[in-house]
Amino acid sequence: MLKVQNLTKIYGTQKAVNNISFEAKAGEIVGFLGPNGAGKSTTMKIATCYLTATSGSIEVCGFDVQRNSIEVRQNIGYLPEHNPLYLDMYVREFLEFIGGIYGLKGQHLQKRISDVIELFGLTLEHKKKIGQLSKGYRQRVGLAQALIHDPKVLILDEPTTGLDPNQLAEIRQIIRNIGKEKSVIFSTHILQEVEAICNRVVIINHGIIVKDCPINELKQVGKTMEDVFRELTV
Repeated sequence: MLKVQNLTKIYGTQKAVNNISFEAKAGEIVGFLGPNGAGKSTTMKIATCYLTATSGSIEVCGFDVQRNSIEVRQNIGYLPEHNPLYLDMYVREFLEFIGGIYGLKGQHLQKRISDVIELFGLTLEHKKKIGQLSKGYRQRVGLAQALIHDPKVLILDEPTTGLDPNQLAEIRQIIRNIGKEKSVIFSTHILQEVEAICNRVVIINHGIIVKDCPINELKQVGKTMEDVFRELTV
């Protein structure tokens, strides 16, 4: 569903992403793990058509992000690290606006809005302005807008930042359920998040992939996963 091939992004003299390749298939949640500044967000911005690659390619559902950017956007849902919400809009109004951008209309649009409101536990909040919501509920609105058009690929950049333990458990379960049918790329620098949610892990450091394996293969005899992660990201 998402295929990254020999991707490189250079800013001046710095290689933010250095010739990386990996895939995410349908029904798979891939943890894109690495320290801050490793190249995670740059890769995601290229995959979602916000940035252009210096070289290499990314395909989403068979569509190239540079040659077929409209088709890529139609098949992808994206929640950036800094959740871009219109704080003066009401929750339902905002979801109608985003759905309209994706070409949803009439009863189909209203059904999708109702579905994501229920899925993300926004029933009691949907008549409030987004600016009145807590951080946790704003994250839910961000996830709802990413899923409003029922995309095949979901890209989430640090989606659990700032959530309290109860909100964290709920959002983790929702993402696990979504990942049963869709390709999900879950970016984080927190190892526990990957352990709790993901099937596979891709570890990136200094723009280079240093590990790509099923999550259980990251465990080594006599070492904690934290030890392995530190060794890979020094």
